[in-house]
Amino acid sequence: MDKAYELLIKSLPDGVDIDFVQDKLAKQNIETPSWGYGDSGTRFQVFKQPGAARNVFEKLEDAAEVHHMTGITPNVALHIPWDKVSDYKEVADYAQKLGLGVGAINPNLFQEPEYKLGSICHPDPTVREKAVGHMLECIEIMNATGSKVLSLWLADGTNYPGQDDFRRRKRRLEEAMHTVYAALGDEQRLLIEYKFFEPAFYHTDIADWGMATLLAMKLGPKADTLVDLGHHALGTNIEHIVAYLIDEGKLGGFHFNSKKYADDDLTTGAINPYELFLIYNELAAGEANLESELDIVYMIDQSHNVKPKVAAMIQSVEQIQIAYAKALLVDRKSLKEAQDQGDIIEAETILRAAYDRDVTPLLIKVREKLGVPANPLKAHLKSGYLAKVVKERS
Repeated sequence: MDKAYELLIKSLPDGVDIDFVQDKLAKQNIETPSWGYGDSGTRFQVFKQPGAARNVFEKLEDAAEVHHMTGITPNVALHIPWDKVSDYKEVADYAQKLGLGVGAINPNLFQEPEYKLGSICHPDPTVREKAVGHMLECIEIMNATGSKVLSLWLADGTNYPGQDDFRRRKRRLEEAMHTVYAALGDEQRLLIEYKFFEPAFYHTDIADWGMATLLAMKLGPKADTLVDLGHHALGTNIEHIVAYLIDEGKLGGFHFNSKKYADDDLTTGAINPYELFLIYNELAAGEANLESELDIVYMIDQSHNVKPKVAAMIQSVEQIQIAYAKALLVDRKSLKEAQDQGDIIEAETILRAAYDRDVTPLLIKVREKLGVPANPLKAHLKSGYLAKVVKERS
């Protein structure tokens, strides 16, 4: 592989600093979701898998296996009440024992019977009070676990014209979020997600990145927008949104996944890896232009219902690594020159050259430095981990 690496180095543009690229890849940090390790399904059925994690502690064990194989997934996002326990310090301590930390805390504002007409946008102030109370509870969980991020996806919306008043719902939303924002600690953040439809099919209260960003701006500097790759209409130019939010200083986080039609139930990079590369191209360009680290939380959010849980997560992490590696190898100097000259063919050719590059030798070098297997997925499949947990959890 050293020969393949040498050939890769020789083929790189003059402006690419390979030591800088390796350093960036070694520092890459992808947060995995606890709910990606348990049994999951669709509206029609939950498909149970032998060995799937049954509680938050087993989810942490699976996440530790992913980190052991990849070296870049040290944090685990929790979902409340799916991961609810009586002692959250015990969760944080167990995570630390496994070499992990607790990442974003995700409130659940869509499963209670009272939320049929919404949670914090509901016409009934009693329901709104319950929803706000749940988010404040999640901030208390952040305090207990050391989490720095409250990640909010709001399912609120309506299904029929005239069902409720748009502007009154907007004001209820803002009032509730100001209360939640005020409870955040100095080093804590609120990331606001958006989705253009489902489970509401007429309107969604935070339907797009503009609504999420406007709300974040109204709340203050501790609030930013979270981009979920599966929450856009087909054909949406997500990389444009990413670039815009970087320029406004309001890009706070990602939920990585793939979609073919709707939502985010497919593993990252499974459908359109070129789109994933183009998104990372904007992130790499943003870091290069700002000459500083972007303050972004990179998270996976997928319910891989028919794939083995841990293997699917490793697969997604690898796809994210590949996209970032290729984006770091873009000849930015030549790209800017082509753009300034209006040379469309050359500009696209430069991007395609980076995307078409085989970055396997580079990633193997980075993994050697991290002390993890050269081929994480293959190593996991050969490790016997799945057979071990099937036996333990049967």
